[in-house]
Amino acid sequence: MANDAKNPAAVVQIMDDGAVKRTVTRMAAEIVEHDGENVMLVGIHTRGVPLADRLARELEEISGTRPAVGRLDITLYRDDIGPWRPAHTQPVLKKTVLPISIEDRVIYLVDDVLYTGRTVRAALDTLLDYGRPRAIRLAVLVDRGHRELPVAADVVGKIVATSRKEDVQVRLRPADDEDGVWLGRETPDGN
Repeated sequence: MANDAKNPAAVVQIMDDGAVKRTVTRMAAEIVEHDGENVMLVGIHTRGVPLADRLARELEEISGTRPAVGRLDITLYRDDIGPWRPAHTQPVLKKTVLPISIEDRVIYLVDDVLYTGRTVRAALDTLLDYGRPRAIRLAVLVDRGHRELPVAADVVGKIVATSRKEDVQVRLRPADDEDGVWLGRETPDGN
């Protein structure tokens, strides 16, 4: 991802592909430390899905056992959709796939960025429609702060101090053509 031509300082890479890989490896080790190897990972569409897949591969490297991996579409549970949105911004539904029952399992919801907590709230509502896990934990690549709901991640790859005017952009293969994390910096004139 290139810097903005008008303002080269507008976008700054804060994690490259190597940093993402090292961070995912550390996150997997933390999951094993917290709950052992008998967990299920559930990625929140879109970039939580490839992150959950990577965590599963790392968990398999550590423990020799690959955990079940699911994917969760929270679209219908979001609190920012409705008839007031213009037609061109109406949500696109993706598929929820849970390969095994979530009953009495430790579930790790996996997402790329934790911000207000509203995505996690929607994910909890969605997941609980499928059963009652023993525990639900949260693993995120980046925690940027600014919570609006009482949500905290159990496993965090990187904490990034941001303003509300800044944008954290995570890119992960295969959803994107590269791996990395960028911070869209606030400019002096607010653009």
